[in-house]
Amino acid sequence: MTYESPLKYERSRIHAAALYCSDGRIGEHIDDFLQNGLGLPRYDRVCLPGGPACLAGHPQAHLEEQGVVDELKFLVEVHGLKRAILIAHQGCAFYASRLQLKESTLELMQRADLVRAAAFVRRVTGLEKIDAHFARLHEGHVVFEAVEV
Repeated sequence: MTYESPLKYERSRIHAAALYCSDGRIGEHIDDFLQNGLGLPRYDRVCLPGGPACLAGHPQAHLEEQGVVDELKFLVEVHGLKRAILIAHQGCAFYASRLQLKESTLELMQRADLVRAAAFVRRVTGLEKIDAHFARLHEGHVVFEAVEV
């Protein structure tokens, strides 16, 4: 099978990367938020279960941390990144399953992890501009809330 995308290829870079959970139920919402909410028509994607959680110092994510740090450093160097956007989402299975947290503590931990992950990204990449957001389900929609980092 061959498929040709009707979208034109754009060579210029935006110099931003987004790190978020690989949960396919929110992928289109994240694209919409980054493209229309933040005005980033194209951005580098780093997706894995739990997204920024792997950079928050959890021993259960040590291997993922090493891989993501390597990828971010590569993107900073080769793609000239100047900005990173970290996104966590409500009800993330990584927190419930891998970290074995109860529903009542998930959001509190995720918000704290966004702050820790932002500090870590800043330290290992030298990036100054790091944004963090929490994606919440609200009446059948996804609402993105800024988290102070």
